[in-house]
Amino acid sequence: MNEPADDADGIRAAVREHLLSDVLVGEDPENLTDDLPLRTSGVIDSMGVIRLTGFLEARFSIRIEAHETGVENTDTVDAIVSFVESKLAG
Repeated sequence: MNEPADDADGIRAAVREHLLSDVLVGEDPENLTDDLPLRTSGVIDSMGVIRLTGFLEARFSIRIEAHETGVENTDTVDAIVSFVESKLAG
């Protein structure tokens, strides 16, 4: 079930929290900008994408198909937020 904070700001906060606790451990949160290339710069590797996908599916009760995990949906926080919003909208 979607939580009240499942608007763009709530999604962004949840994604940022996950990335900072799972991928960028110990990193200054200020360094995680919404347009930072995560995949194309090597910040997230294939295992990181799998963990991110699992987090998104569990947190937002959405189903993500393998073909949806491409760079266009997972390279930046902004792209991830837009992708999750589209999945929640159906």
